[in-house]
Amino acid sequence: MKALIPLFVILPLAAAFLIPIFAGKVRGFDKYLASTVMLSTVVFSLWLLFVPEPYPLIYKIGGWEPVNGIPIGLYFVLDGLTVFMLCIISVVGFLSAFYSINYIAKFTGEKYFYALFCLMVTGMNGVVLAGDLFNLFVFLEISVIASYALVAFGIEKQELEASFKYQVMGGLASLLIVLGIAMLYWQTKTLNIADIALVLEGVNDKKFMLFTQFLLLAGFGLKAALIPFHAWLPDAHSSAPSPISAMLSGVLIKAIGIYAIIRLFFNMFMLSTDIAWVIIVLGSLSMIFGVFLAIGQWDLKRLLAYHSISQMGYVILGTGIGMLILARGGDLKVASLAIAGGLFHLVNHAVFKGLLFLNAGAIEYRTGTRKLQEMGGLSEKMPITSATSLSASMAISGIPPFNGFFSKLLIIVAAVLGKFYLLALFAVIVSIITLASFMKVQKYAFYGSSLRREIEKIKEVPFAMSFSMIVMALLCLALSLLIFPGIRETILMPAVESLMNMGNYGVEILGY
Repeated sequence: MKALIPLFVILPLAAAFLIPIFAGKVRGFDKYLASTVMLSTVVFSLWLLFVPEPYPLIYKIGGWEPVNGIPIGLYFVLDGLTVFMLCIISVVGFLSAFYSINYIAKFTGEKYFYALFCLMVTGMNGVVLAGDLFNLFVFLEISVIASYALVAFGIEKQELEASFKYQVMGGLASLLIVLGIAMLYWQTKTLNIADIALVLEGVNDKKFMLFTQFLLLAGFGLKAALIPFHAWLPDAHSSAPSPISAMLSGVLIKAIGIYAIIRLFFNMFMLSTDIAWVIIVLGSLSMIFGVFLAIGQWDLKRLLAYHSISQMGYVILGTGIGMLILARGGDLKVASLAIAGGLFHLVNHAVFKGLLFLNAGAIEYRTGTRKLQEMGGLSEKMPITSATSLSASMAISGIPPFNGFFSKLLIIVAAVLGKFYLLALFAVIVSIITLASFMKVQKYAFYGSSLRREIEKIKEVPFAMSFSMIVMALLCLALSLLIFPGIRETILMPAVESLMNMGNYGVEILGY
């Protein structure tokens, strides 16, 4: 089993190199190889999820063993949280790649699109597998550099401007992360996350700890586009081709932003109430201001982009409440419930926001516009797009029986049990405003009267695009099953336990 862990990196990386070489010689090589590789990672990750091994599993790159108790090699670490993230990346990656078979045909340079797509997935898989900060940063940069190029793929003025803005903000984020890593190396003389966790247990320099934590929180907060670090996201997510928007919003900001924050602040640093409160405040601000920025938008993809900020606020709020309760030595069951709510909403958001961006891409594919005022009357002409968009709108708004209802319910119940009554009230109010925002989308895009002369010529999108949207809509319902005991213990709780077991992470990885 351990020997297979690198395949999550090797397979998409090999595809990224093979596609430019053979795409011009074998027709369809690029699109079918990318989809096949993504499907293989789906099968492998789901197998890991449902046939769990005794975690954590460690793969030592090059077989380097510790010298005098110091880990000198590079590690891939597979635990419950890693498997959970790999499943999200693989499923959304496969459906986005399959959707692209039809969608991306209108662009030139298809082979470069798929090569960059595979490179971006390589980076994300590497980030969640990395057991050391060096690997984590290298894979993070591989992923974001590929995403810069993909945002600019349309090479129109708007795309190039958005990509430039994304690169500037991304470069600033990387600088902050490198400074944070340098501070940690200067203090601990190691880059292995588990080893750092053990060394930091003996560090009592509170100013050093807070400064380093703020550097990393600001850097990864920029990558995750949490408010006030969100300025790049609306332009980048709305300008990219829609399958890439689905990947950026559905998985990239989670893998290189949210995942990194919760992994490092639960498993590497000692929990502190100060940092937990900072994370809760960031989550609350993102949740509240994101939805107010979204509801006034008339560009469909910009509206979805701002909702990504708001929904990430729910994820950070849930995990932040869990972190604060643990730091205070409070009720472990309430902390576990809050973290479970945050992670549950993370996977739900990957599915319903990915679907909403694919819906927006389908509308733009047929109508050539992203402006809601220029749409209308599409429910009869595009029934699959309309039905799946309604499912995703209900899911993100927290309407039962869709998945978003249950994850928001867990976060709100945990907030009430933890006596964070005001935060619970904010979560309810934001969900109501989200519903109003998506009723606007449904009315203007699908159920209003159309002013377009060519409305009669509009028809449903091709099979590959429809298939991906239908599967994601079904997942919006199927993921609701995670609320039930038994299913929840199999899929969600191993990831929660990886974070709850924060004090033993270093010992479990290094064995001493």
